[in-house]
Amino acid sequence: MQKYYLSGKTFETVDPRSGEVIASVAEGDKEDVDLAVKAARHAFDNGPWPRLSGFARGRIMMKYADLIEEHNEELAALDTVDAGKLFSLGKTMDIPNVANVLRYYAGAADKIHGQVLKMSSELQGYTLQEPVGVVGHIIPWNFPSTLFFAKVAPALAAGCTMVVKPAEQTPLSALYYAYLAKQAGIPDGVINVINGYGPTAGAAISSHMDIDKVSFTGSTEVGRKVMQAAAMSNLKRVSLELGGKSPLLIFDDADGEICVASSRVYVQEGIYDEFVKKLAEKAKQWVVGDPFDPNTRQGPQVDKQQFDKILSYIEHGKREGATLLIGGKPTGEKGYYIQPTIFTDVKEDMLIAKDEIFGPVMSLMKFKTMDEAIKSANNTRYGLAAGIITKNLDVANTVSRSIRAGIIWINCYFGFDNDCPYGGYKMSGFGKDLGLDALHKYLQVKSVVTPIYNSPWL
Repeated sequence: MQKYYLSGKTFETVDPRSGEVIASVAEGDKEDVDLAVKAARHAFDNGPWPRLSGFARGRIMMKYADLIEEHNEELAALDTVDAGKLFSLGKTMDIPNVANVLRYYAGAADKIHGQVLKMSSELQGYTLQEPVGVVGHIIPWNFPSTLFFAKVAPALAAGCTMVVKPAEQTPLSALYYAYLAKQAGIPDGVINVINGYGPTAGAAISSHMDIDKVSFTGSTEVGRKVMQAAAMSNLKRVSLELGGKSPLLIFDDADGEICVASSRVYVQEGIYDEFVKKLAEKAKQWVVGDPFDPNTRQGPQVDKQQFDKILSYIEHGKREGATLLIGGKPTGEKGYYIQPTIFTDVKEDMLIAKDEIFGPVMSLMKFKTMDEAIKSANNTRYGLAAGIITKNLDVANTVSRSIRAGIIWINCYFGFDNDCPYGGYKMSGFGKDLGLDALHKYLQVKSVVTPIYNSPWL
């Protein structure tokens, strides 16, 4: 693994618990991206990985998953110090889940096949599913490990080689995953991790003439730039998982505990007042603090820039006339901690209701009828996900089919699974992570046709 980039530059990665520097990381620039792509191209065109049987690729991927599990605590700790993610969840959920994502696609690697075609004339035809080639993966900071493997695992199974650019805020675990890939027996050049900034390294990946596909997760604004660069270069294939402002619709018949993870919550008027009261009580009990503390429910924001952005949105909410029910301020003596913040009396044209904030800020709104709830849920440029809380099956069916979003959770939220595709409608992008849909975006179909003579049947 090349540790020093041609650019000769470095950047600091910061611990959001304290604002202190953890380490200096080599900063890749355009020339470094060229070098990484050259390695990936050589590995694809001449190396063993695309030419191994799917079974052989799957065996190596299984070993990779085992190594990740063996280093569970180190990897979880890296994402905690780098991104402020809860260590307890990283250790019990995030890192075990990425190992299982690898195993899921390892099991699919030897089940990639085309079809025999029933041609209408004296021709014999079949299709092949071939790896798309060299892939550029651009990863955000909110789920550094989960999204690394949501992209890398299916691309590996398909037989692709790749260049991965983690977010500049969270470079550390990706470097460890590159090291473990080598230990697992993944050949040189197959996974190339290059750290750097979006306008330099990310732009170089998006516009590179020798990258065949780019997969990006991040903001809609940057996604538009990625797509434009892909079109202006070699028309590389693009998949985008972009911003969201996912609604949660809670109907009058909802009962029991509701774990609210949505930033845009619509509550039916019959239970609205009681819901607000219970939510405020819950928020007061919410422990914000050191993500290594097992009692903590919310850690720091990823960096100073995101911290300031969230606080500015809170000020917008106040200025636009929303009622601050609870929170709204920084907390702690150091680091990038913000109180859980809930606004009521929110109008749909307010910034806090329209923009993706990526912070502990919730907007509460009231609705009367199911039709009104559907209209409000769809009143957004995004379409990533939505949640419905109801005991009425007819309501659940109607609303889930009426909301234009890529995934609908009924009586749950954040119900992710390796077999369940995840990706958006509208300005939340296109293309799926997870499930077999994700595998197919790293494959391309080739039709093979030959004439047949004197066959007893066509």
